[in-house]
Amino acid sequence: MNVKKIHHVAIICSDYEKSKNFYVNILGFPIIQETYRPARNSYKLDLKVGDNDAIELFSFPNPPQRISQPEACGLRHLAFAVDDLDTTVSYLQTNKIKVEQIRLDEITGKRFTFFQDPDGLPLEIYET
Repeated sequence: MNVKKIHHVAIICSDYEKSKNFYVNILGFPIIQETYRPARNSYKLDLKVGDNDAIELFSFPNPPQRISQPEACGLRHLAFAVDDLDTTVSYLQTNKIKVEQIRLDEITGKRFTFFQDPDGLPLEIYET
């Protein structure tokens, strides 16, 4: 097996328009392609993250709830690298996004914090 990179991260949302607004207009991820799939009554929104990464945002009718706390078993969180943590936190707060207190990574000495998407998915911003 020769894995080269992570191709994409897939997220299922409960309110497509609300999540689309969050990821596109607040987080600023450009749309690569938006597809409506009538047979599934579902949208698939491909978003560009940085130079080489992507998020697939899916909507499905009545998706089941999932435990999403960062310490729950399974996917812990999705982290985004930023150059200036303070500016990013201020921007999120200006957009009425609740942001946790800034922490210090005791291993790398870098600062980071968490916030949530509209469905409570834990998202991290990590200062590089």
